[in-house]
Amino acid sequence: MNPPRRGTPDFVLLFLTISLVGFGLVMVFSSSYSLTYSDDPLMHTKRQALFAALGVIAMFVLMNTPYATLKKLFIPYFLITVALLVAVLIVGEERNGARSWFGIGPFGGQPTEFAKFGIILYLSAILTKKGERVREFKKGLLPVLTMVGFVTLLILLQPDIGSAAILVLVSGLVIMVGGARFKHLFFLGLAALAAVAVAAAAELLRNEQSYRIKRFTTFLNPWEDPLGYGYQLIQSLYALGHGGITGAGFGRGIQKLHYLPYAHNDFIFAVIGEELGFVGASLFLLVYLIFLWRALLIALRAPDATGMLAGTGIVGLIAIQTVINIGGVIGALPITGVTLPFISYGGSSLAATLMAMGVLLSISRELSKQEKIKSESGVHAADM
Repeated sequence: MNPPRRGTPDFVLLFLTISLVGFGLVMVFSSSYSLTYSDDPLMHTKRQALFAALGVIAMFVLMNTPYATLKKLFIPYFLITVALLVAVLIVGEERNGARSWFGIGPFGGQPTEFAKFGIILYLSAILTKKGERVREFKKGLLPVLTMVGFVTLLILLQPDIGSAAILVLVSGLVIMVGGARFKHLFFLGLAALAAVAVAAAAELLRNEQSYRIKRFTTFLNPWEDPLGYGYQLIQSLYALGHGGITGAGFGRGIQKLHYLPYAHNDFIFAVIGEELGFVGASLFLLVYLIFLWRALLIALRAPDATGMLAGTGIVGLIAIQTVINIGGVIGALPITGVTLPFISYGGSSLAATLMAMGVLLSISRELSKQEKIKSESGVHAADM
């Protein structure tokens, strides 16, 4: 009897992914339809829906691509993202003080979002190839760290400190799971902190009233400058407080009506808290936790080390970005301008995250295939 050609994807994870994307579209609509600088109140919703459709298509293509074929594309994809990071510094558009965008007509794209996914694929492929040599610093870990540092530097040059920090954290996670020594990771952490400190110092030297630096430190005491740098966080806390236990009701939030800047983007969780209340926000976070747990189970049961590292990195990327975003919204962490995966308005972030889910779902199909083969082998052995 011939073994099954392909396994089935994890339909629970697929359902949760589509559900989160759908919920994100609903919340983007609710948080953006009142913006008056556009003649079309559905402009942001339409754009997000377009990127959601493109991302879902990419996810299904990757999900249905054999895992063995996908692994061969990990390094080429990474090299493309590095080339785009270099190109954006030369020909990219500057928005909010950062040269991190490619302008394509009325749309835009951030290569950094794809590079965060790309570094995971690179590390999963290269660490698997190195095997036990990753425990050696000079010949094993140093070349890997050099590449991570180079990509981080390209992002810092934009500058985008938040994305650079996320890339370093995710890289550290994958390298740790890949078998690196703890003492090496400790020094990696020190080097990362030093890089962020140097970037912050350079920004301050360039502009003592830097928007990014002020925004990064305001969470410590937003009421020190309630009408300036602390305004956004204070409005976010007002939104969460107004939501109370059960919320003001879908579409009935007040802070999104030109009080809370970027309500549809970085601070969309504040809109969720205001309109759906503590109960609704808690249920949303519960679904998110179930999604992450399901994804992590697939990553840990991946058919090989490459899949396990890639899957763990993808879960880590989504989890870290979620914690940083929500932490900033509630005032527990610095505000970094990081989107909430699947939910916030942002085509590049949504498309890159859905591509990552396509890889993870392809891994789940390979895992299902191997489990079927083992099951059928056991049945045949019992019949003999």
